[in-house]
Amino acid sequence: MTNDPAKLKKINRLIHEPTRLTIMMQLYVVESADFLFLLNQLQMTPGNLSSHLSKLEEAGYVDIVKEFIERKPHTALQLTKKGREAFKEYKKNLKQVFIDLPKTPKK
Repeated sequence: MTNDPAKLKKINRLIHEPTRLTIMMQLYVVESADFLFLLNQLQMTPGNLSSHLSKLEEAGYVDIVKEFIERKPHTALQLTKKGREAFKEYKKNLKQVFIDLPKTPKK
């Protein structure tokens, strides 16, 4: 355990959920991503991905743009500025938790 359990409280639980963390990681490294691309990358059902994206959108972390391209529906996803900042903060806080772990087991 870390020397300061309060540091764990700084971990953003919305992002920390494994599926949403994976979505945030995928979107963090690109300007935007197609819904179908993300669906294939994450091997999820459309409903499950939509549900997680809705939670991230409600938090203001993800923009979802629905449009038609050549009469076909297209959904583009991208992190908002708030989402990028939240993910950077999440990475920093999680890294600190691991840095603060004792190097050897206590006896």
